[in-house]
Amino acid sequence: MGFGIDSSVAITALIVAILVVPMGCQRPQVVNLGAVFTFDSVIGRAAKVALEAAVSDVNADTSVLKDTELRLLMKDSSCNVFHGSFGAFEVLEKEVVAMVGPLSSSVAHTLSDIAKGLQFPLVSFAATDPTLSALQFPFFLRTTPNDAHQMSAIVDLISFHGWKEVISVYSDDELGRNGVSALDDELYKKRSRISYKVPLSVHSDDTSIANALNKSKSLGPRVYILHFGPDPSLRIFSIAQKLQMMTNEYVWLATDWLAVTLDSSVSDNSTLKRLEGVVGLRQHIPESVKMHQFTHKMNSNKSMNAYAFHAYDTVWMIAYGIEKMLNDGVNITFSYSEKLIQAQGAKLHLERVKIFNSGKLLLEKLLQVNFTGIAGQVQFGSGRNVIGCDYDIINVDRTGVHTVGFWSKHGGFSVVAPETRHTRKKSGFAFEEKLGNITWPGGGREKPRGWVIADVANPLKIVIPKRVSFVEFVTEENNSSHRIKGLCIDIFTEALKFVPYSVPYIFESFGDGRSSPNYNQMIQMVADGVYDAAVGDIAIVPTRSKLVDFSQPYASTGLVVVIPANDDNATWIFLRPFTIGLWCSVQNIFVICFLFIWILEHRINEDFRGPPRRQLITMILFSFSTLFKRNQEDTISNLARLVMIVWLFLLMVLTASYTANLTSILTVQQLPSAITGIDSLRASEVPVGYQSGTFTLEYLTYSLGMARSRLVPLESTEEYERALKLGPTAFGGVAAIVDELPYIELFLAERPGFKIVGEPFMHRGWGFAFKRDSPLAIDMSTAILKLAETRKLQEIRERWLCNTSCAEKSNWNPEPNQLHLKSFKGLYLVCIAITVSAFLVFVLRMIRQFVRYRRMERTSSLPLASWSSSPSMRLRELVFGFVEFVDEKEEAIKRMFRRSDDSSNNPSHVVEVQADSEVRQI
Repeated sequence: MGFGIDSSVAITALIVAILVVPMGCQRPQVVNLGAVFTFDSVIGRAAKVALEAAVSDVNADTSVLKDTELRLLMKDSSCNVFHGSFGAFEVLEKEVVAMVGPLSSSVAHTLSDIAKGLQFPLVSFAATDPTLSALQFPFFLRTTPNDAHQMSAIVDLISFHGWKEVISVYSDDELGRNGVSALDDELYKKRSRISYKVPLSVHSDDTSIANALNKSKSLGPRVYILHFGPDPSLRIFSIAQKLQMMTNEYVWLATDWLAVTLDSSVSDNSTLKRLEGVVGLRQHIPESVKMHQFTHKMNSNKSMNAYAFHAYDTVWMIAYGIEKMLNDGVNITFSYSEKLIQAQGAKLHLERVKIFNSGKLLLEKLLQVNFTGIAGQVQFGSGRNVIGCDYDIINVDRTGVHTVGFWSKHGGFSVVAPETRHTRKKSGFAFEEKLGNITWPGGGREKPRGWVIADVANPLKIVIPKRVSFVEFVTEENNSSHRIKGLCIDIFTEALKFVPYSVPYIFESFGDGRSSPNYNQMIQMVADGVYDAAVGDIAIVPTRSKLVDFSQPYASTGLVVVIPANDDNATWIFLRPFTIGLWCSVQNIFVICFLFIWILEHRINEDFRGPPRRQLITMILFSFSTLFKRNQEDTISNLARLVMIVWLFLLMVLTASYTANLTSILTVQQLPSAITGIDSLRASEVPVGYQSGTFTLEYLTYSLGMARSRLVPLESTEEYERALKLGPTAFGGVAAIVDELPYIELFLAERPGFKIVGEPFMHRGWGFAFKRDSPLAIDMSTAILKLAETRKLQEIRERWLCNTSCAEKSNWNPEPNQLHLKSFKGLYLVCIAITVSAFLVFVLRMIRQFVRYRRMERTSSLPLASWSSSPSMRLRELVFGFVEFVDEKEEAIKRMFRRSDDSSNNPSHVVEVQADSEVRQI
């Protein structure tokens, strides 16, 4: 019996045999590795030596690639995309499994596209452009950190010193633009920003660089971030020194290009002098045996730098990847591309370029590589970038380049090396973030402030409103001096004294001088950079806060509603018809008139004589009973009656005026206002006044929904008063005014007859406006708080708003409808004149009687009182004698005179003067 075998079964068996029985992998004798980079460059010169040394070391190590030789094929890209592309195709013709390079980020973009098309790994050790992403270029790898990583270190350094704004100076190519973009992103995370960018062409001459830097001097920030490729000439520092930008006001921070430049060249004294105070980054290369062996081998080459070390590790990383692929039984094979074959006959001979069939597999093996090279750990993470890279913080002074600290992504700053710090952390040591002593530009050790608000050449331009009303707050004098003054100006200048640095400034007024300026336009000009700040009675409202930064409020405000006064408090209403001054004058005239009446009646009227207490009570009762015509004492003297007539006439006028005015006040009080606050005002349809130019119009229309036709713009306190007195029915009149409290307080102090109704609303404050992110806004806020603590703020307010003396200064009545002293000035003068005249007549008559009395004493037989020889004593005795004489009763004096006359007619008669109680009775 024969066995027949189906052909399909045979084919299946053959396939299974092929799949099951492994075929032996034939290891190639030579594996080609391409390298395209710029030979004649700071990095390229060192990298070329490092790549050749790495290939030599790999071939000498039998544990890697065993009997397979790694051959390096290098082409010079001349830092040019065209030459780099052409060189890459020349290398690819030699069937390379991977390509090392390039250095330039511009060339790397093009070669990454070629690598993607031909499917071979492109590994760069120096192209740091962050936009070379794995998503766009899946076959691109790099063994050095991208610029986003070192920008994170730069931003931490900026934040560590408290700076908020920087100026970036960079090369105008992919490296510079994309690096600065990463810097901007990192600064944003720290609430900082790049305030100005200075792009420089790689072909810029000294004049263009100087012009670009000179423009940045007029700005506030003084922290410069430099990001270029390595520059052996270091021209930018020479130019900055000529522009006097290497002084203690400035900060110069450089990315790792500066360290690469310095490490690859010999620095003389002139170079160190130019770079004094510059702080930069250097990729941290940990101390290791491999590191020392390599540097010892390269001792003859003085141009070694961090990128050369990465180039050395790159060759080893590719060798490990090829070894992994060969160990998995993968053959290294190439095939032609159908599209490139169609290009046969072209001068570039693209048909010779082959595709590496195992390119994807080699890429996977490279991503799995994990070893410690001379530059540190080589291991890829997300984004196909090497995991972690620490930086040395270097500082240049006149003695050399010094390491003042270290930075790591998760450990921050330290004066301890990262590998040592990591070991100590495992033991429980805690490290404080700090750096060593840094020499800053100018040679000082004190940290620069990092910005200036202004200098003498470019002072701070401050806009102030040119007010035509409420000039107590801020105004410009219209005389030749044009001096700016006011409450807000005094607060600003006093607060500047607490700012710990000099701020040169100039005031520029805004407004036509005929109407109040629009404050929103002022704020917009500050936001647009026309002015650096705005000072005045500027309310802090949300719409303005979106455009500028405000300082701490220096005055609390709120909107209030003002209407004509209609006070319901009648407790002391009976005192309101007269002012305080008039009440005092009435009281004084009471005392004066009845003092004179007592003097005139004392000698002849028994009702005005007696003990002092009785006489005082009589005077008081007589004075006030006159108001009600109930006097129990009668006047006898004609002079006293004359004074009483004038007094009663004055009293009649005062009483009638008081009664009429009190009746008027009580009548007005019975007319209540329908406006009790903002809610009732909003619900009504009456016209409302507001101060033009302020935010009140915006709030009333947009927030409260009042029709614009109801709102009447007003300019001054005179217009406020006129509009309120006209009332809502007259043309130009209003029922109420809505304005900020400080304005209304000043208005009420100068214009009586009005009052505030309801509670203040829309609580806000007044502050000084500055450009967005201006450091002066924070410092002025602190200064205002210190100013308030010293009570200087209150003193300035009292000086300008004169809380207690405004009424005296303005000569306005403190209460509506009140009568004051000047209303009765003529009547008072008449009363005083007649009273004084009567008193003078009385005094003259007393003097005449006293002279007669003294003459009678000399001619009488009565003993005279002894006279002192001293003139002053004689005058004193004469005055006392006159007072005693005036105190005598009129009748007793007249009787004495009659006896004296009788004695002179009859000489034999002896006049006896009896000192009885009747004569001496008071």
